[in-house]
Amino acid sequence: MNLPRSTLAAALAIATGLAVVPVPPAHAADELGGNAVAGVCMLSREAVFAQSKVGKAASERLGQLAEQASAQLANQRKPLDTDIQSFQQKAATLSEDQRKQQGAALQQRMQTFQSQAGEQNERIQLTRAKAMQRIGQEAQPVVAASYTKHHCGLLLNRDAVLGGNTSNDLTSDVVQGLDAKLTTISFNLEPLPPKGAANGGAH
Repeated sequence: MNLPRSTLAAALAIATGLAVVPVPPAHAADELGGNAVAGVCMLSREAVFAQSKVGKAASERLGQLAEQASAQLANQRKPLDTDIQSFQQKAATLSEDQRKQQGAALQQRMQTFQSQAGEQNERIQLTRAKAMQRIGQEAQPVVAASYTKHHCGLLLNRDAVLGGNTSNDLTSDVVQGLDAKLTTISFNLEPLPPKGAANGGAH
C-alpha cells in the first residue's frame, strides 16, 4: 500500500494566494506616455488592497488564519503518518486479509484527512472573499468621491491598460481616502455554508 504523502504539503499550501499581490512600482503603461485623455480615469483595485492600511491588515489576518489551519492539519496528519509507516514496516508479516483490512482503514483515514484539508481551504478562501468584499464596499464611496473630484467620465481597470498616459490614475487618491476612513477590520474564519446551499442559492 502506497498512500500519498503529498497531502499535507498541499494542505499547508492553503495560505498561497491569500496575501494581496503587490503591484510593481512602475506600471507598464507609464513607459508609453502620450496625452491624457479627458474624462478617462484609471484605478487598480489590486493596488488599493495591497497598499491601503485596511488591505494590509486584512492580508495579515488572513495569513494568521491560514497558519492556524495549517498547524491544525499538521497535528492531525502526524498520527496518520506514524500508523502508515508502521503498517508499511509490518505489511510483509501480515496475512492478506489483515493487509487488506488495515490498508482499507488507513485509506479511509487518509480520505477523511484530505476532506478536512479541502474544507479548511474552502473556509479560508470564503473568508478572503468576504474580507475583500467588505473592503471594496468601504472603498466604493471613496472611489466615487475621487471620480467626481477628477471630473471622470469613464473609469478603467489600470491593471488591464497596456499603455498610455496614467496621469488620471485615482489609485493613490483612493488609498489615501480609504486610509483616512478605515485602517483595519476584524474577522474570523468563515463557516462553510450548509451542503446544497450553494446550488440552491445559484438559482
